[in-house]
Amino acid sequence: MLKSLVFLFFISLVALPTISHAQSPEKKLKKMGITLKNPEPFKGSIVKAVRTGNLVFLSGHGPVKPEGGMVTGKLGTELTVTEGRAAAKLVGIDLLTSLKAEIGDLSKVKKIVKVLGMVNASPEFDEQPQVMNGFSDFMVEVFGEKGRHARSAVGMGSLPGDIALEIEMIVEIED
Repeated sequence: MLKSLVFLFFISLVALPTISHAQSPEKKLKKMGITLKNPEPFKGSIVKAVRTGNLVFLSGHGPVKPEGGMVTGKLGTELTVTEGRAAAKLVGIDLLTSLKAEIGDLSKVKKIVKVLGMVNASPEFDEQPQVMNGFSDFMVEVFGEKGRHARSAVGMGSLPGDIALEIEMIVEIED
């Protein structure tokens, strides 16, 4: 019996170095060359995020360019699906900026629950899901399985400031 316990103890010591700890979302972002800045507050009577219990509801965010300003234009006429995917990733970065400001540490994310993507599209454009994949793929890249979410992707005749898309998100967090 003692030999069995010693053997099991030895095996557990040998196996420990092979156990990998998941990399934090913020370290993953840093590896991708993405730095989350302090978010600028919305103007008026709305806020970027509201927490109730273990859920955070994030208001619709647009695609903020790294150099400032927004990605604007309609998908299907002024922007391609590839450009739309890139814009959707920018929205993801902006949403994570607001989420981090609200919860302090992205490691607290338990699950990206629900996403609504509104794509500024010409009437004949029907590739809203492909555009939104730029956002969804980014969330999975940052959070792994926790980043998989339910999603709606819809076309809009116009969006504020002619932004290319607007995305809102619901996130479950650890207490």
